[in-house]
Amino acid sequence: MLSSVLHSERAIQVNIAIMRAFTRLRTMLASHKEILDKFRELEGRVDGHDSAILQIVDEIKRIIAFEEKPKKRIGFRPNE
Repeated sequence: MLSSVLHSERAIQVNIAIMRAFTRLRTMLASHKEILDKFRELEGRVDGHDSAILQIVDEIKRIIAFEEKPKKRIGFRPNE
């Protein structure tokens, strides 16, 4: 680790801080197991919506691409 290479007090303190950060991260993940399970459940449900969303997007694109026929003007036009 850093302290074994540099042999300084600062390197030792940085090494300790890194170990504490990883320990705290592991503790937080273990204590939030329920949140992680809920997230995985939500992720599974969202995956099923992909095809429905793609169908909606395709339908919107089809509607946008639909060309309207030019409307005839109302009123007198002497050229016709």
